[in-house]
Amino acid sequence: MGSSSTLASLVFFLGLCGICSGFEQENCTDYKLQFERVFSVPGDVAMLRSTLVSSDVFDFKTVPYNITWYNSVSGQEISSQTGHILVHEETLWILNVTMNDSGDYVTILRTPSHCYRQASRLVVDERPTGECGRPRKAYQPLTKGVTDNLSCPLKNEMNKLNSYNISSSIKWYRGCDPIEDGTGSYEYWGTRLKITSVDLQHKGTYTCTLTFTLGGIKGSVSETISAEVKGDYSLVPQVHEPSNDVIKAQSGYNFSKRCLVFVPGVGKPIVDIYWLDKDGFFETNTSHRVHMLEQRLLPQDGSSKGAWLETWLIFSELKEEDFNINYTCHVYSDRGFPERYFSLQHAIAIGSVLGGMMVLFIITGHPILPFKIEIVLWFRRAFPVFYKNKDLDGKLYDAYVAYHSPVTSDSARMWKHCPSNTASCVGKACDYKLFIAGRDCLPGQAMVDSVEENIQASRRVLLLYTASSFTTKRHTSSTSSNNNNISKSGECDDESQRNASDSFSITSSDVGDKVCKDTRQQLECVAAMHRVLIEGSLKVVLVELEEITPAQLALFPESVRHLRKKQGAVCWWKNQRTRERWKTCMSGADAEKLEQTHSCQHPSPSSRFWKELRYHMPVRGKRVVYPETIAFL
Repeated sequence: MGSSSTLASLVFFLGLCGICSGFEQENCTDYKLQFERVFSVPGDVAMLRSTLVSSDVFDFKTVPYNITWYNSVSGQEISSQTGHILVHEETLWILNVTMNDSGDYVTILRTPSHCYRQASRLVVDERPTGECGRPRKAYQPLTKGVTDNLSCPLKNEMNKLNSYNISSSIKWYRGCDPIEDGTGSYEYWGTRLKITSVDLQHKGTYTCTLTFTLGGIKGSVSETISAEVKGDYSLVPQVHEPSNDVIKAQSGYNFSKRCLVFVPGVGKPIVDIYWLDKDGFFETNTSHRVHMLEQRLLPQDGSSKGAWLETWLIFSELKEEDFNINYTCHVYSDRGFPERYFSLQHAIAIGSVLGGMMVLFIITGHPILPFKIEIVLWFRRAFPVFYKNKDLDGKLYDAYVAYHSPVTSDSARMWKHCPSNTASCVGKACDYKLFIAGRDCLPGQAMVDSVEENIQASRRVLLLYTASSFTTKRHTSSTSSNNNNISKSGECDDESQRNASDSFSITSSDVGDKVCKDTRQQLECVAAMHRVLIEGSLKVVLVELEEITPAQLALFPESVRHLRKKQGAVCWWKNQRTRERWKTCMSGADAEKLEQTHSCQHPSPSSRFWKELRYHMPVRGKRVVYPETIAFL
């Protein structure tokens, strides 16, 4: 009898030991202690949640599993206890926290073939005496002078209650005083507290209390926020470049693209900019074939409150694998995560049919160059289906018109009507839409924004110039060498020159005050030359209003000379010289009548000048024809 009693006691003891150390003996994959702690005070509700039910751990959608909670000290399994404990799969609710509940809680997740272990820690602090709120506070800044908000840090608890279809309510307090919704400058905004016209008086502690009924027990959980009012602020960043566009490039060449971001606000913004593709983020390691440069804060022009930031994506050599992929510029900030992208496509010839015709002309010995423009324009008219509809590329204008004073020659004075006459001819007769500064600018828009946004929204830039546009006496006398450095004389003040040139420092050595005589002209030239010579993302059409002598050409900026030599210029003055020859063959009265007629008119759209201009302008492509009933809406 005695021996059987001893045996029974031994079996009971061994069973108890097995229960106490069961989760210790299992050979489970251990995910250790969660980094995030749960903080609470006596009387509150605490929620502990295991993160093992995740696709990163196992395929929980197809593999069956069960979860058990254990007390790490006693090793006992935790089950629901009315009024105190509620276990619901991966979530453990302690409905009325006491100081004794502080400690670690272990989760064991078992599948048919494996098990996983993780610990969660609950820290219970005494309620602070003589003050309201919680002893541990979350810091959140408020921006002075704007409408800002505080976010309640109880989002996990609210989401879990919503998954149970359990209703809950939020109450806000400032210090010990309750905040009523819609009173003063406060407004409840979902899980946030919106504060209108933040001032220094809004500094202090705020507590959000979530109240609900769970397991038949009405409980609450609270978090306290320490709010500081800051004079510096940043709003949602704006990505100006890239613009979700497609760029033509050739394999084997180098290529670079800028991400240009404007952050409205006051003070230095806390913003991170990254380039990424389908495989992830690019590094700043310059030894890599494709890498990004460190982001840079650009000097400000003072016309708008905010900061300009840029970073570059560099391809030391383009390969086939780089094409037809989206390259995304992603901006990280506490106000949002805007992004824009671009993709690369192979630069192709005009078309197989035109190529065949050119080969035919060469083989048969016929000269092709005099007829090149005629053939190309005819092919565009005859086969528009071979060209993409440019209306779908997101651009607003076919060309941005940049023209420069002074205007001295007869040809230039006639073109002085450029904003009206050219827009009428090119817009109506040639079916192009132009942007002209002074006519199409938005009222009150900052100059830098106007130039950047409208050039970005244009398919071409028409750069109109005369000999005096680049060779005024003030510029030639203040510059001892033709190196395109910015002169301190001229019509722009020094500060404007510095701001504009610094904002585009990559190309300011190529185009500067010598190219543009005022701030807007300088910005136009810098932006245009940068895109055509550095990025290759834009085409600039040079329109020469008067004949340029070799001596005058030698004083042109190097960037303009290079572009003129590379692609040539559309010469208005040749048309004018032809008209002068006609006048010498007429009587005096007829010549005077011809002069009066042409003083207010441009040449016919069928003239050589307009044909050359249309040749360099974007191809219209196959247009979408809408029903007549829709066209009149």
